[in-house]
Amino acid sequence: MPAHQIVSREEWLTARKALLIKEKEATRARDRLNAERMALPWVKVDKAYLFDTPNGRCTLAELFEGRSQLIVYHFMLGPDWDAGCTGCSFLADHLDGALAHLNHHDVTLTAVSRAPLAKIEAYKARMGWRFPWVSAFGSDFNFDYHVSFSREDLAGEEIVYNFTSLPSAQGHDELPGLSAFYRDEQGEVFHTYSSYARGPEELIGTLMILDRAPKGRNEASTMDFVRRHDEYEDKPAAHGCCG
Repeated sequence: MPAHQIVSREEWLTARKALLIKEKEATRARDRLNAERMALPWVKVDKAYLFDTPNGRCTLAELFEGRSQLIVYHFMLGPDWDAGCTGCSFLADHLDGALAHLNHHDVTLTAVSRAPLAKIEAYKARMGWRFPWVSAFGSDFNFDYHVSFSREDLAGEEIVYNFTSLPSAQGHDELPGLSAFYRDEQGEVFHTYSSYARGPEELIGTLMILDRAPKGRNEASTMDFVRRHDEYEDKPAAHGCCG
């Protein structure tokens, strides 16, 4: 990491105020982007999807759990995988604390993977998570929302991911994403939004904190420092200096 210039408090304050102007511009730009996101047209979901849950098989409409809004995190855990994706696990570590706030605000959040439910439940227990997580095993759901790819897909020349065509060599059987749905009073479900690749990154609060740390993310490639939370060798001590 390059050495930083050491300046007086007055010089630092001048530089910080200049950056603050740009931060405020970025905040206002984000507000405008959020408004455009909410103004997107919707698509009615006519296809019937079934999911395996701890309470039995459920339709997409039933995943809302009586609320009008549903956020689905497409968690990378394929039928033949031994463990969930490290990056998806990193994001998932931030979900449990949001559940009460989302539910109170008429939003249900659930993860969806193609792995069988038993494999999902075992990995969820290992990680100590509480958020809902259901299986789309045997369903077209993940394929239709372009986060799962068959051997035939990957044997072709291109796949469609993040709303663009990519060489199939850059693909994977499972890729990450997030989708949003709305359920009206008649029980009709509408697809309102999807985001892929680094799109859901703002859900990862750790990255937002690192962006404000002196060394930032301190990575050679995207999230190369991340491990599953039970795989770090240098786990923090139970009590710090203030414990």
